[in-house]
Amino acid sequence: MSDRKIIKVRDVMKDHFIEMEGLMTVQDAIRALQREDAHTLIIKKRHEDDEYGIVVLGDIAKKVLAKDRSPSRVNLYEIMTKPVMSVSPHMDIRYCSRLFDQFGLASAPVQEHGKVIGVVTYQEIVLHGLIEDLE
Repeated sequence: MSDRKIIKVRDVMKDHFIEMEGLMTVQDAIRALQREDAHTLIIKKRHEDDEYGIVVLGDIAKKVLAKDRSPSRVNLYEIMTKPVMSVSPHMDIRYCSRLFDQFGLASAPVQEHGKVIGVVTYQEIVLHGLIEDLE
């Protein structure tokens, strides 16, 4: 049995994140991302039986900027990924990293009891998770 400490997603996730409605525009999103110095948006559920969505900077670059679309005329629901694959706050970051690799993800919402409580990205996993292994 290994003596290494298990580092969980909860230990490295960002618990400060932005949630927006899918009807908001990309322009609104860019302003919020700049204001909060963030890179990920969680798109709220429209009702209890709906699923969360996600928009990352790459979505805006590929689906708006590269296609020369106006950020003020594109709604978030048009470019979001939904449903979004989420992870448990209790997951070992090594498994989270494998999940990201297997499904081509770079970020994921962290859900507990059906609610988003944070966001985890490769950046948090590497910069905040692996450093603990090095100490």
